[in-house]
Amino acid sequence: MSENSPHPDSGQPMRVLRQFRIVFNAVKTHFRQVEREAGVGGAQLWALSVIERQPGIGATGLARELDIHQSTASNLVRSLVERGYVVGAREGADRRNVALRVLPAGAEVLKTAPLPFAGVLPDALAGLAPETLARLEQDLERLIAQLGADPEAGRLPLAQI
Repeated sequence: MSENSPHPDSGQPMRVLRQFRIVFNAVKTHFRQVEREAGVGGAQLWALSVIERQPGIGATGLARELDIHQSTASNLVRSLVERGYVVGAREGADRRNVALRVLPAGAEVLKTAPLPFAGVLPDALAGLAPETLARLEQDLERLIAQLGADPEAGRLPLAQI
């Protein structure tokens, strides 16, 4: 719909915009709380929690679990290794793959970090009924098309936006 199109309820777009603001502010507030209490970013915390839950996971598996680009996962791993929270070692017969494990300092971060580790939005979405998610997915697809947005942008963690 264009700006000049008659709209049955001219206040509706503003109300929906306000709802988006509420969602984005809830996400932003959670990321600030994570940073303040755990000292790491939201994406780092989620990655750290996945590595703890799946010791030996590699960067490819981590990227798949977080639904992000492999290069983004590699950058997250690099920062976690540099901070002394994670160690990577070549294990098994195929020495090309690096198996990741949480170090004691990383385990401490997870003990002090606020839940949910994945963030408030993924947690809230996981709690919605399948029918609600299906409607939301369809409607957001229409909005994304209307914006002409790059669907690949969906592979960036919210904490990095």
